[in-house]
Amino acid sequence: AIAATGVRPMRFSAENLPGGLSLDPSTGLISGRLATAGTFKVLLHATNAAGSASRTLRIAAGDTLALTPPLGWNSWNCWGPSVTQEKVLRSARAMVSKGLSQHGWTYVNIDDSWQGTRGGALNALQPNEKFPDMAELCSELHGMGLKAGIYSTPWITSYARYCGGSSDSPSGSWSKALANEASLKFGARSFAAADARQWAQWGFDYLKYDWYPNDLPHVREMSEALRDSGRDILYSLSNAAPFADAQELAKWANSWRTTGDMWDRWSESDHTWRYGVSEIGFSQDRWVPFAGPGHWNDPDMLVIGLVGWGPSLHASMLTADEQYAHISLWSLLSAPLLIGCDIEHMDDFTLNLLTNDEVLAVDQDALGIQAQRVATVGAIDVYAKPLEDGSRAVGFFNRSDLPETVAFNKLQALGLKGPFHVRDLWRQRALPDATDTLTLQVPAHGVMLITLTSAR
Repeated sequence: AIAATGVRPMRFSAENLPGGLSLDPSTGLISGRLATAGTFKVLLHATNAAGSASRTLRIAAGDTLALTPPLGWNSWNCWGPSVTQEKVLRSARAMVSKGLSQHGWTYVNIDDSWQGTRGGALNALQPNEKFPDMAELCSELHGMGLKAGIYSTPWITSYARYCGGSSDSPSGSWSKALANEASLKFGARSFAAADARQWAQWGFDYLKYDWYPNDLPHVREMSEALRDSGRDILYSLSNAAPFADAQELAKWANSWRTTGDMWDRWSESDHTWRYGVSEIGFSQDRWVPFAGPGHWNDPDMLVIGLVGWGPSLHASMLTADEQYAHISLWSLLSAPLLIGCDIEHMDDFTLNLLTNDEVLAVDQDALGIQAQRVATVGAIDVYAKPLEDGSRAVGFFNRSDLPETVAFNKLQALGLKGPFHVRDLWRQRALPDATDTLTLQVPAHGVMLITLTSAR
């Protein structure tokens, strides 16, 4: 889907669209298949009653998926094991009706608990009664200009005690009774190839593959199965990747979880497996060398809006400033951005957090360089990220419980020559130019997210 904001109806057109692709002028959906690899620059036009706009889209066709981090939604943080096909479709419709898809949000991903038992022509995992028709679900999502994601594990049984991707039985037979006996371990026989072909036939575009710890033999097995499935399927690993294997993981997967699970707390751990946003977000520096187009470090899904991990939802326990910091840091980290809340009942504050194009552009920058901490000034951690246009995105994060004023006097050390044009991305306004010192006020657990552009 062409990501274009504005009042509908809107008409779309394209110049230099490569052969094999077509554009629907009323929906703005580009579809088709390219016969050969290559990079193509396409000039897109959008027109409505207010006027027209144009922008160049770079289409890259090749063997590497996820040239920028995926933007989308995952069912787990709100619905948990209570997810159904209808809830997924309602979330997808809301992604379109609330305008999120007009800002580039694309993936609609089912997490754990869709699985039934094995069957069909491929003896692959089939859906349970909560998901009556997977092919129709994918078709509906594609018709909205969205992409479909699914979940599995190489274990016999998933975390939520549903059928997994392996079995000790040659036929792959499975039952709820077996789930309690054989959960969280690998079976003697893997069904990765059959499952990958089934997902491709249904029309899925994304796989979350979940077990602990991620081991290279099972990572490679599913990677090869997806490549042989006949469909481009983005490959996301969870939970969590051993750091020692990071370089090898980048060869086989498009993203990998760098941590345990995160919940909607700033710094509190539940001392078992859930960690606060700041604990996870500010501990990613060692992963920097492994991020780039086609392979991304994943510090877990977003915890803003209505969340709950089951049928009962609550507003995120993060303060407003903590939520600004959360989105800012994940964008600087070039992280996959997966909404975890109930989109259908999303409030205006959450919607605005997710539709600031200047902030999203930091995450989606084509260079794909993950920000790293470049300075600490008292309670302020400073993160910087080079951008494709030659500018720098810089986040000033206040780790203190009180507001702070920071005078940062090392702008020249960020790799640009001053003076600098300074832009506040959340407020979408220019700040006074700076030479080598910038004085900012940062709220408690909050952020100032700016870009610096050389004024020379």
